[in-house]
Amino acid sequence: MNPPALTIFLLSLAVGTTITLSSFHWLLAWIGLEINTLAIIPLMTKTPHPRAIEAATKYFLTQAAASALILFSSVINAWLTGEWSVNSLTDLPMNAFSIAIMMKLGLAPLHFWMPEVLQGISLQTGLILSTWQKIAPMMLLLQTSYLLNLNLAVTLGLTSILIGGWGGIGQNQIRKIMAFSSIGHLGWIVIIMKFDQQLALFNFILYIIMTAAMFMSLTVMSATKMSQISSSWSKTPALSASTMLIMLSLAGLPPLTGFAPKLLITLELVKQNATLLASVTMLISLLALFFYLRLTYVITLTLSPNTPNSLLIWRTTPKSYSPTAIMNTLALTLLPLTPTMLLL
Repeated sequence: MNPPALTIFLLSLAVGTTITLSSFHWLLAWIGLEINTLAIIPLMTKTPHPRAIEAATKYFLTQAAASALILFSSVINAWLTGEWSVNSLTDLPMNAFSIAIMMKLGLAPLHFWMPEVLQGISLQTGLILSTWQKIAPMMLLLQTSYLLNLNLAVTLGLTSILIGGWGGIGQNQIRKIMAFSSIGHLGWIVIIMKFDQQLALFNFILYIIMTAAMFMSLTVMSATKMSQISSSWSKTPALSASTMLIMLSLAGLPPLTGFAPKLLITLELVKQNATLLASVTMLISLLALFFYLRLTYVITLTLSPNTPNSLLIWRTTPKSYSPTAIMNTLALTLLPLTPTMLLL
């Protein structure tokens, strides 16, 4: 894709998200979401491959259905209340709106499009789809979270954590594993959203940091399959080690960044007398831990027959990837700063 076209599409993504974040009127929020959807489709199809075309078509149809449901719920709400304000939803339109937003985010059982779409696109576009494209719908859901049906949120959240762990276990394609990882993390966010909006936002920010770091590392290694990631140690040992730690951070193991949201969400659920919910959430998240540990084992403890680094004197000097290094550092070392970040 030529640079001017790429710049236009990336600017359109930024404009669409900004319009949605700054709008108090349902029509403007919907327009922002539509700009976001239409701007990423050319990025998906920049490599003219049948799989990319199929992924873009699936994404467009799903997002169009969700957008139609958002428009329908806002029109019904305006008919019932006479208002187009984002914060004045009644029960029935709110339930329809919640389901539509969760379809846009890719929460289970409305997750059917997410693994297939992510598998059909490049890692760079997958990074945008897994992070930036989630911001606008998640902020709309956070804005209206005090109206959210608790039973709906808990049911979809638990289902997402279960599907996110279960679906990723038998996968060999890393992009599909990241899709199921995204579904599981969003499940944690939706469960806590009704109880503590600030904690949900904090969890979402850390999810974006860790997912972005993982995708950037995979892009540098050019790894999309297990077999490719297992042979990366001899080429980029430092990056392979940090990628392993990012996987453990995504799994939520201490003392890495990903441990903070899981600990704080569990404590908040216990504080809200939802001990059973906290226990079930932690137990089913062990499924995700299994496939993260499997990836960690593949990347660090299995070495394919390669020439040792000391013999590769003919190699050109590798490039320095500063953004990847910064994101990796944030994805691994933010746990000590958690109390300060929560006070901001």
